[in-house]
Amino acid sequence: MTFRLGDKGDLPELCSLLERAKETLKRQHIFQWDDMYPDKAALTRDIGRGELSVGVEQGCIRVFYVLNRECNQEYENGDWKHQDVFFYIIHRLCVDPDFQGQGIGRQAMEHMERQAVSLGAGAVRLDAFMENALALGFYKALGYEIVGVAHWRKGRFCLMEKYLDVLGNRETKSVGRTDSEV
Repeated sequence: MTFRLGDKGDLPELCSLLERAKETLKRQHIFQWDDMYPDKAALTRDIGRGELSVGVEQGCIRVFYVLNRECNQEYENGDWKHQDVFFYIIHRLCVDPDFQGQGIGRQAMEHMERQAVSLGAGAVRLDAFMENALALGFYKALGYEIVGVAHWRKGRFCLMEKYLDVLGNRETKSVGRTDSEV
């Protein structure tokens, strides 16, 4: 799989993938994503900021994600273990439902971690819907630890963190910009 930044030309394929993922989650009785979030406007914003990446295999997008430094105030609920380490945050990881269970999510996570390290990060943070046991198990298997709970419109989310054991990590006390839902 090759990874690259998403562009506006990807929007139709991204929106189709996202809608299929939402339907799959609904069939699994996981109601974290809906018509309000995430949506085409969020993806358009992510692309415009140069923060949305896609994983492409055989000419088709199999996964997309956002990696940035944005978090909202709910992230203050985390008992972050590596508070002084420069970090990035993963948002909107979406694997094509037709290709789930084939290691694509793991490849994307490994790629994101390498990307974060190349940008000077020593830790990666994310949030995962508490009612999505598969996602929670997936992140735990990759070494992410639950450090707190956030409450958003759709319910409770686990705040998770993974320390990336690399040399030369930059330190910072800043947690980035605040958005209403990232």
